[in-house]
Amino acid sequence: MPMPYTYRHAQTEFAAFLHDAREAMALDSDNMTYTAVDGVFQTFRRRLTVPQALAFADLLPAILRAMFLWRWTPAPPLPFADRATLTAEAQSLRPHHNLTPANCIEATALALRGQIGAADLDRLLADFPQGAAEFWALPSGVPAPALRFG
Repeated sequence: MPMPYTYRHAQTEFAAFLHDAREAMALDSDNMTYTAVDGVFQTFRRRLTVPQALAFADLLPAILRAMFLWRWTPAPPLPFADRATLTAEAQSLRPHHNLTPANCIEATALALRGQIGAADLDRLLADFPQGAAEFWALPSGVPAPALRFG
């Protein structure tokens, strides 16, 4: 079996994702973008069971998969909340070094949908808790980006 594309081209995929997320959030650096995305991932992950989190991670490119699972201590899932509460939670990561904007979840969703198949993501989220699909939904009127890889 050949090496999966995502392993052979992990840095290329990650750089493209960071670029798209950074542009969508109007941030100045990859470091700021990484912190914002990390906060978004942690916020989403806290609302999943272990099998759900692993299934979600399986859809992600290699480096995003590692990022999503890094330093995770599984706990009982939290309920999904309104967008403002979820955004504030994502923004609370490293509060003294965090410039995460209010559109962090939507921007991460946009960048993520450019990396993975939207149909695969939507199919997976359909079986997740109420609120999961809304978490990764694009704002009304924003078209899904073209798939960059795969």
